[in-house]
Amino acid sequence: MSTISVIVGNPKPNSRTREIAEELAARVAARTGATAHPTVDLIEHAAALFSWPAPGIDPLLEQLRTATYAVIATPTYKASYTGLLKAFLDRYPAQALAGVTAIPVFTTASDEHALAVEFTLRPLLVELGASVPTRGLAFPTPKFDRRAEVLDEWFASQGRLLPGAASPPAAAGEPGAASLAGARA
Repeated sequence: MSTISVIVGNPKPNSRTREIAEELAARVAARTGATAHPTVDLIEHAAALFSWPAPGIDPLLEQLRTATYAVIATPTYKASYTGLLKAFLDRYPAQALAGVTAIPVFTTASDEHALAVEFTLRPLLVELGASVPTRGLAFPTPKFDRRAEVLDEWFASQGRLLPGAASPPAAAGEPGAASLAGARA
């Protein structure tokens, strides 16, 4: 059985970044049949992320390491990803995410940062062994109210590149589209 994990590195709990990531993951789950793990909102684990050792983080690391698909999302900070996400991913050795198909996601305030997802987060995920077959999603936050449209556009051009993506994506409101929302922890 394939699974999908969502990791959110936004320092604001229940952020727009999380919402975008979960909505994208729901589309991936609907297209691939993957079962959603509960979302890992790293701000909920911030104190442990900056402590060594941190056994409470181990189950979260294992969830991502064993996922079939992963949506790794962060707001753009200084043209890169957040320290929360970096602290989490730094716990993996090289190639630890081999076998995981990852989709990097940045929420951006401006199109000026659209390439940051490709030049900062993609190389890190590849170094960790993840396969990144799609273009990363640079989601412009000024279009948050039109997120279904933006996600549909991205998925129409990139969804077919995901392994196991055999059928068209479910429309919002179809089975699978809401399955991730129910998995929120």
